[in-house]
Amino acid sequence: MRQTLLVVLVGTLAVGCATTKVSRLDTNDVKDVSGRWNDTDSRLVAEEMIADALSDPWLPKATKGGKLPVVTVQGVKNSSMEHINTQTFIEDLQRSLIKSGKVSFVASMDERAGIRDERQDQDMNASDATRKGQGKEIGADFVLSGVLNSIEDRSGGTSVIMYQVNLKLLNVKTNQIAWNGQKKIKKQIDRASTGW
Repeated sequence: MRQTLLVVLVGTLAVGCATTKVSRLDTNDVKDVSGRWNDTDSRLVAEEMIADALSDPWLPKATKGGKLPVVTVQGVKNSSMEHINTQTFIEDLQRSLIKSGKVSFVASMDERAGIRDERQDQDMNASDATRKGQGKEIGADFVLSGVLNSIEDRSGGTSVIMYQVNLKLLNVKTNQIAWNGQKKIKKQIDRASTGW
């Protein structure tokens, strides 16, 4: 009995002493672990697509008179076969546009709802000197929206995944598509076993 208890105790201690190794990485390092959509894909696609959008003829037309066009992001729909948090991609798009200095940005629809709640609260609770009144918002000239799709071809332990991102910049006043961009990424994944 004592021997069995000792073996169980030693076994439990050995399992309890197992360690997890964590390595810190530079956020710009490219690390493809699974072959699926990752942070590098998100950043590179956002940078390339925004560079394309900012070199397109819509921008000089929209900046006549020296006023920067006002843009908001409506959303990017994930229609791929994977669970992808498109919010990080949207933030990459927004950051790239803002850093360009060629457009002005306003909050998204969801963010505006929160700000409107804040102004309504200020109407009741803030002093007259610090209250921010309703009806002073800047309206967007353009809305950026898009979709992320994927196609997978698999045989045995090899699969090829193609991601396609389509973005559109829509003129809010006229509903015209001012810019339509597309970026594709293709990856081949070779696995020893066929399981993910």
